[in-house]
Parts: sequence; C-alpha cells; structure tokens
Amino acid sequence: MKNFIYTILLFSLGVYAIYEQSKPEPNKFIMFGAFALFMVGLYKIMKKIPSKNEQDDEE
Repeated sequence: MKNFIYTILLFSLGVYAIYEQSKPEPNKFIMFGAFALFMVGLYKIMKKIPSKNEQDDEE
C-alpha cells in the first residue's frame, strides 16, 4: 500500500513541478521543494528494488 501512495505522490509532485515551471516566473522555492520531495520519494521506492548485479557478485 505504501508503494501505491509513494507512486501517487511522485506523480502528483511531477505534474505540479511541470505546471509551476510553465509559468512565466516560477517560484524557485516551490520548484526546489517539489524536486527534493520527488527525489526522496524516488529513493524510497528504488531502494526496495533488488539490483541485477547482486547475483553476479555472488558467483
């Protein structure tokens, strides 16, 4: 369930960041905050995916 919530959060932050960027004069603090939250959410989702290289290292 958490992955679904993180996915929705990432999608909504991405859409908001694109919307904010399309303005003639975007707020830089909002853009930085949206980018930072996007990166934190992406990290939380990606750390649960196993690496392909882990199997190669064991052999």
